[in-house]
Amino acid sequence: MTLERQRNVLCQRYACATPKAALLLTLYITVFLFSLLSAASAEGEEEDGPYRGKYLGKLNSYHHQVSGDVYAVNEFTFLIVGFNYDGNGADTFFWAGASNRPGPQGFIVPDEYGKTNILDRYHNKDFTLTLPDRKKLTEIKWLAVYDLNNQNNFGDVYIPEEFEPPRTQTGGTFSKRSHNVSSSSIEIVDSKTIRIMDFTYDGRGKRTFFWTGVGAQPSSRGSKMPDERGYLDPIRRYNKETIELELPGDKTIFDVDWISVYDVADNENFGHVLIPDGLNVPPSLVKITPYEFSLPNCRQLHKDLQVSWEVFGPQITLQLSGQVEKTDYMSFGISGSDVSSQMIGSDVVVAYLDDIRGYTVDYNITSLAPCVQVLGQNKGVCRDDVVGGLDSFQLNTYSRKDGINTISFRRTLKSSDDGDKEIFLDRSNYVVWAFGQLDSNNEPAFHTHYPKSDIIIDFNTTDPVNDCFSFTKRTRPPPQLWERARISDATVRTFNAYLGPSGGIRGYQGLTGHVSSGLAWYINGYMIPELYLKRGLTYTFKVRGGNNPHSPEHYHPLVITDDPQGGYDRLSDAKQSEIRVLAGVEFTRRGRPKPTAAGPLCLSRYPENYDRRLDDDFATFKKFNRSLLITCSDEPPALLEITPNITWPDTVYYNSFTHGNMGWKIHIVDNYSKLRSAAPCLSLTWLSALSGVLLLLLLK
Repeated sequence: MTLERQRNVLCQRYACATPKAALLLTLYITVFLFSLLSAASAEGEEEDGPYRGKYLGKLNSYHHQVSGDVYAVNEFTFLIVGFNYDGNGADTFFWAGASNRPGPQGFIVPDEYGKTNILDRYHNKDFTLTLPDRKKLTEIKWLAVYDLNNQNNFGDVYIPEEFEPPRTQTGGTFSKRSHNVSSSSIEIVDSKTIRIMDFTYDGRGKRTFFWTGVGAQPSSRGSKMPDERGYLDPIRRYNKETIELELPGDKTIFDVDWISVYDVADNENFGHVLIPDGLNVPPSLVKITPYEFSLPNCRQLHKDLQVSWEVFGPQITLQLSGQVEKTDYMSFGISGSDVSSQMIGSDVVVAYLDDIRGYTVDYNITSLAPCVQVLGQNKGVCRDDVVGGLDSFQLNTYSRKDGINTISFRRTLKSSDDGDKEIFLDRSNYVVWAFGQLDSNNEPAFHTHYPKSDIIIDFNTTDPVNDCFSFTKRTRPPPQLWERARISDATVRTFNAYLGPSGGIRGYQGLTGHVSSGLAWYINGYMIPELYLKRGLTYTFKVRGGNNPHSPEHYHPLVITDDPQGGYDRLSDAKQSEIRVLAGVEFTRRGRPKPTAAGPLCLSRYPENYDRRLDDDFATFKKFNRSLLITCSDEPPALLEITPNITWPDTVYYNSFTHGNMGWKIHIVDNYSKLRSAAPCLSLTWLSALSGVLLLLLLK
């Protein structure tokens, strides 16, 4: 209805007898329509951009340039976007209350750092505020920028009556179609996170993924969702497990209609759950970093790793981008098998950064072990130039931005190095990838992330291919470490030493702060316990770490030194000269080290088809240890006898002669009674120091 038509209708109804009355009515209609348009415009503005929660409105500005948009994140938290305040108030705080309007009756809301300091200047800043003492947004009527000294309100926003703040919503259950797919009710935790309770799937699909998309029913036009650990592999078997899935990249629940367990090989939906419309859920707090690549093709290998490429003539340019720690490595290469993705025999690049530059190093993998000499030959994960080959990669560019390492490089499709794998253009290539930590020698330690399924890439594509999405990062508390084992019984004089898996972050890596080689010493049934030995007493280690020098993985003579890293045989002569060897090594006439405690192999190993990436699912080492199987040789163990004396340092280390980072500490003590009374002594020392301070204060 036009403005003129509305005026005529209202004039007929209310009898506009004079031109002045008609003019006033026209002015009223104009103001009314303008207010409606402004409200609609404001509502549209708050819906633009990323979802931030439930919009409460703009801060009403009264003094000191206060401004900003306010959202409810959940029932306890505000999000303020683009906040401004000149900082010139005398005694100004964030202030909230339940009275009809801001006044002295209220309470301080801690700032974005959780502190109740007087507010400083803000310029276009985004942050969250959480109400103190578990107070809820529904218990207050307003949030203000308030000066307590002058009782002056600089700006405020009001919370509507019967306001419903965003909160976790309960959805439906997975439909039971096939392969035992089922669940309890799902929980939509926030705009990107779905928690599936009691999820079950038999793991027998061909190429089955978590799958999401739009439409009334799941279809092949959907896309993969990373699993609960960020992998894009076909999903494993689940048995009534509670898992959390995160929508990839910048997708939110408002962009999808369903989540499915979908087999792309047969285009079959094994079960799905629908996502309701209009959900009032908290916004996701994950950090989203858009991916950047200059090459036309991109493949998402993991939630935190991408590879992109371009073929030009006889060369291929590759780029690895990973959301990894600054000094972590990223590796990618051609499989050691023509029919599957296999690490053994593969030809890979290991790319990493240091404080100065980037590196791309050509590696040949003959065993899943650090590079060691086996009867004069280097075996394991070895650089090509160490095994007589050539480094075939040429570094192009490198950078680190927003927590993303990006390294580009090139190589020829068919290298002149016989140890390099050819990259084929007339057929697909099986590839491998991994990322993890570097050891103290900038060599790749056992990878923390790697695929368990076949990865196939066709590098010669007619049209560019790109399934990459933005990187996401969620702040998570570190997992609780397994219990620290200590053997300090004065009656224990014999230690049985054998090998076992090092566990995940809860295990060797978390307990020691060192990278892991994949194996660790188990002493008397415990993983890397700290030992307490008394000077002057004799102790015996029964060593079963493998005595076959032909095996790069399972040849581990036991040594005791003052070096926490171990791997004495891998060190240069200069580094060996800096280490004091206390037991387990003798030297030949030529001064070469020779191990003396190489016993038969006794190995605590994983069950068949176990996925070691799930190690951190075990809450305790005891539960983890019960899941392992022990296989031991019938040969008698090697014996290593030691008698610590006064010349021994207070702390020494048991380790492997061949590999680093497998053992831990031995504490050399003079008296076990001091060990038992150590904690009370510390308390008394602290009390004595405190008493001394108080006495000095009194004397002043």
